[in-house]
Amino acid sequence: MLVKERMTLHPLTMEPTVSITEAHRYIKENNIRHLPIVRKDGKLVGLVTRETLLQAMPSSVTTLSIWEMNYALNRIKVRDVMVRDVITVEEDMSIEKAAHIMAKSKIGCLPVMRNGSLVGIVTDTDMLFTLMELMGARQAGVRIILQVPDVRGELAKVTATIAEQGGGILACGTYPAKEPLKGNVVIKVRHIPQDELVASLSALEGVDVLDVRTG
Repeated sequence: MLVKERMTLHPLTMEPTVSITEAHRYIKENNIRHLPIVRKDGKLVGLVTRETLLQAMPSSVTTLSIWEMNYALNRIKVRDVMVRDVITVEEDMSIEKAAHIMAKSKIGCLPVMRNGSLVGIVTDTDMLFTLMELMGARQAGVRIILQVPDVRGELAKVTATIAEQGGGILACGTYPAKEPLKGNVVIKVRHIPQDELVASLSALEGVDVLDVRTG
């Protein structure tokens, strides 16, 4: 799966010369959290978030009057508070690599570029929806976590057993186990009753059932 398959195309943007009050209003009206800042020539020059703008607003204990406050806020431009060194990705990057960049950099979005131009944006919410789809969260089935020996052929053995029973695999993933020389497998299966699935997989040599649930 690539970034271009999950990104929001043609994201909303603003120019660096608008005031932070206008930008905040724009973000609120459109129910977004991340706003790329683009010059008139189309070049991406920064990024602001809902949190960035709120931090730039005066404190509730300010001594300024409402007129003084509005005057001061209208003088503060987006270019004064935006993040300038924006981390971006190309649209053909794998979604897992983009997720790694976001997690490592502790950021909530990545503007997506094509030949130097902004074409989309991928956010932490997009990543969560992607995880849900990869794990079959929207489809009913039996979700089972297995601990298996970390050797070749173990996953094939599990999937073959499911296939022999006429089951269909909705989702499958692996992650490291705490126990040495072991790996964990999470599979979501349909068309097999839970008891029968657990019994058949528990009978496999070296396989332990760690968790099972329906949904």
